[in-house]
Amino acid sequence: MPRKKIDISETETFGHRLAGLRKSAGYSQRSLAPEIGISQRMLAYYEAQTHRPPAHLLPAIADALRVSVDQLLGRVPASPRKAPQNERLLRQLRLVEKLPPRARHAVLDHIQALIEKYGVAG
Repeated sequence: MPRKKIDISETETFGHRLAGLRKSAGYSQRSLAPEIGISQRMLAYYEAQTHRPPAHLLPAIADALRVSVDQLLGRVPASPRKAPQNERLLRQLRLVEKLPPRARHAVLDHIQALIEKYGVAG
């Protein structure tokens, strides 16, 4: 059976999809690159110059963007996500996730106390 050829001009490239998912997740290239273990320059290259994704990075990219590898590859539509309003706050929370459990709980307790103090409903 002959292989079916895909006309790349008619499909969204991996790079465009990656850039769109990155932006909708609230990442800049500079903030996403270290999260997946590459330089900002390489991420820019993947977004602009390639139709073929870096296979060894797919799981890390998908985890960072909180999508499946199938969504990242365009096999399954990715549900649109609203970009966060405060990227600085999001970056700080990502760092809190990397703290030891005891320190992480202390930060979360402090956040909870502030929420209760100011009566913010979630």
